[in-house]
Amino acid sequence: MDFTSKHCVPCEGGIDPYKLTQAQEYLKAVEGWEILEGDTLKLQRKFEFKDFKEAMGFVNKVADLANSEDHHPNINIHSYKKVNITLYTHAIGGLSENDYIMAAKINQLV
Repeated sequence: MDFTSKHCVPCEGGIDPYKLTQAQEYLKAVEGWEILEGDTLKLQRKFEFKDFKEAMGFVNKVADLANSEDHHPNINIHSYKKVNITLYTHAIGGLSENDYIMAAKINQLV
């Protein structure tokens, strides 16, 4: 499944988030990401860069991508060169195709 050729579609709710089995199936298409389980399923990937400047450059690229796709991740910068990105569709409280599209496109930035 190639999510990189797709674009995020605005979601205002009204659809069900993916169940764990569907989320796991789609996970195979986004290398390096993991599913965080809890009340809300989320995708997360941890990145580590050589220094702060490189980490911030990556974060800025993710921000540009998020604005162009109108789907915004949670970004955590820590230990000066580590970046954790968490994706889920806020409007439905879980995972949707948009999250996998963003994960695949973020992978292309590395």
